[in-house]
Amino acid sequence: MNRRTALLTTLAVTTALTLTACGSEDTDTPAKGSDKATGSTGRTPAPSTPASDDRPAVDLPSDLSYTFDWPKTGDKEKDAVLAGSEQSIKAVDQAIVHQNPRDRAYLSYYEGEAAVQTEKFIQAYVDAKARVTGKYRYYNPTVQVRDSGSASLVYCEDQSKAFDMYLKDRKVNRTPVTANSYVLYTTQLRKNDEGVWVVTKLLSERGHDQCRP
Repeated sequence: MNRRTALLTTLAVTTALTLTACGSEDTDTPAKGSDKATGSTGRTPAPSTPASDDRPAVDLPSDLSYTFDWPKTGDKEKDAVLAGSEQSIKAVDQAIVHQNPRDRAYLSYYEGEAAVQTEKFIQAYVDAKARVTGKYRYYNPTVQVRDSGSASLVYCEDQSKAFDMYLKDRKVNRTPVTANSYVLYTTQLRKNDEGVWVVTKLLSERGHDQCRP
């Protein structure tokens, strides 16, 4: 799930939760639009990642891994936005793995419009009896924090090594790598009463020039 700066005004955006398969332009299965972890850089295996507060821990299977190529900025609030966004990404995948559109972990990171969209996104996986698998990479982040307690985060997601897997036979839908394997995300966040940065709006655009290698 994933964002950028001045591009905000030029995005030909669709909702981040469009049901297009990972790394492919068309498919019957839903696709990834979001993902995941605490503020570390580099590939993180999926085992349990505790939240930094009272939010539920995120515990993912070992066939899922994440790289967050967005180093700390040195600004406390910006780094909190980045760290929370990593967790929020992973929390959505946990809900998909659990086949639970109301999983507590992701609901602690999303509210309003973003929560409604995300629930529909997860439900599509439940309906398809499928989940995500593979490797996700996040890069090119731009974060802005405002005095009003709001923030924006723009970043890219590489889905070229991430796929959908059907639960019945564990068959992986290995789609080819195309321009649509690279997704630009734009999120709006707010700092809630507990001091937690939560996602309120989430948009995405597949194949954006900023994200393609």
